[in-house]
Amino acid sequence: MGWLQGDVALITGGGSGLGRALVERFLEEGARVVVLEYSPDKASALEKDFGDDVATVVGDVRSIADNKKAVALAVEKFGKLDILVGNAGIMDLPAMLLDLPEDKLDAAFDEVMGVNVKGYILAAYAAAPELRKTKGSMVFTASSASFIPGGGGIFYTASKHAVVGLVRELAYQLAPEVRVNGVGPGPMRTDLRGSKALAPQDYVFSPQTQEVADMVFQAFPLKCDDPADYTGLFVALASRRNAATTTGEVINAADGLGIRGTTFLTGAHFKKGYVHT
Repeated sequence: MGWLQGDVALITGGGSGLGRALVERFLEEGARVVVLEYSPDKASALEKDFGDDVATVVGDVRSIADNKKAVALAVEKFGKLDILVGNAGIMDLPAMLLDLPEDKLDAAFDEVMGVNVKGYILAAYAAAPELRKTKGSMVFTASSASFIPGGGGIFYTASKHAVVGLVRELAYQLAPEVRVNGVGPGPMRTDLRGSKALAPQDYVFSPQTQEVADMVFQAFPLKCDDPADYTGLFVALASRRNAATTTGEVINAADGLGIRGTTFLTGAHFKKGYVHT
């Protein structure tokens, strides 16, 4: 029997990368899953690949209506909601503040903060009433950039620091019925997209060559680069039995980066070898 046997989870941004890995792992642990996904093609692929145990809503995490639609689908199709995983996010290239054109500041801030922070707040707002009924939990995807500089640009790092505060405040407000925690992964081979305000082309923030992957991951003692490597912590925090006493915590799971004492991850390093598609 899996750690999430019989549970129903809503995962935002579950169509690719870490999000899809979470869908797969939650299914393995016995859960049924609803996914709020921006891409119609990715949503269709999920339903095709996983069948009746997965249902999808195509929508935008910045829309309260779309978040409420996803929650309603979970209740309608599976009878309840036990877990919210706020995972949808975007990168900012990464953006160095003084390199940014002045006319891009407002749009880039609104876009990155809208997806990475507002999206989590709206998901929590939509899901909380149902999670209170089931004494469920929320788990949010933070980042190594929630704890250190140099893991993203000015907007991304600010947004991921904000996630830490959001987790703590939600945990305070929703206790004792709902536990709220987060996981802060390090870099991985994922499908993290860039801000369209900063790059009109579709910008994939992930190592696209072995050379670049080796450069990035050699800085991390454990050298984990597969999104699936990070899914276990989400499962553990979502599990009532295994994390009943844990709320308001964000686990820094940055592949052992903290034991190095420093990081070489700067905007210049990230810009080399990442592609527009």
